[in-house]
Amino acid sequence: MAVTLEQAQRVGYTCLKALLRFAFMVANNLVAIPSYVLYLIMLQPLRILDSNSFWYIEGVLFKWLLAMVASWGWWAGYTVVEWGDDVKAVSEDEAMVLVNHQATGDVCTLMMCLQDKGTVVRQMMWLMDHIFKYTNFGIVSLIHGDFFIRQGRTHRDQQLVLLKDHLEKYYRSRNRKWIVLFPEGGFLRKRRETSQAFAKKNNLPFLKHVTLPRLGATQVILKTLVAPQENGTPSGGDAVRK
Repeated sequence: MAVTLEQAQRVGYTCLKALLRFAFMVANNLVAIPSYVLYLIMLQPLRILDSNSFWYIEGVLFKWLLAMVASWGWWAGYTVVEWGDDVKAVSEDEAMVLVNHQATGDVCTLMMCLQDKGTVVRQMMWLMDHIFKYTNFGIVSLIHGDFFIRQGRTHRDQQLVLLKDHLEKYYRSRNRKWIVLFPEGGFLRKRRETSQAFAKKNNLPFLKHVTLPRLGATQVILKTLVAPQENGTPSGGDAVRK
């Protein structure tokens, strides 16, 4: 089938846009991430003198970085439509956000959604697969205090202990508010078959578009950060927290 001149021009224009977008993403990474790291290295004396101010500045820089990642989607013509209750009402409160995980694009979409939610982005902690530690954004997440969790049954118990220690060390000291957690533990296409087999074995709902959530990390977060309740009120002792 012969290709018309108009079709060839359209294909050429699409390829040019793809190259420009890719070049823009590379430039973002080459400039923004080293700048973030260098600024924080220069501010290490402030971290010793006034850690609250240091982590405030770090949070602002982190939010700017995430805005750059979100801009890739905006430039490609993607927008996000939200409906339901406005989460801005709890943007200054502590919250655990459970996000359905379909593909890598979920992260960029979430970054787009949260940019206008007050201080959420700069005060949030991400839980992500350990493989992201070795990506270009890994150094940023390490500095920010995100937690990299290793998947697999053999690592499960050890990772939950490490998560508890991580929360106790970094969550309060860096004034974190929101924790973003992907309860499936990975991409839908990789987890669906196992989830459906588990559901069938345990007489649970057969799900096609989501997987059954893995509760280990969720339980650790709640037990570590939420005060035990006695008749609807926090128990006494050192467990009392906001």
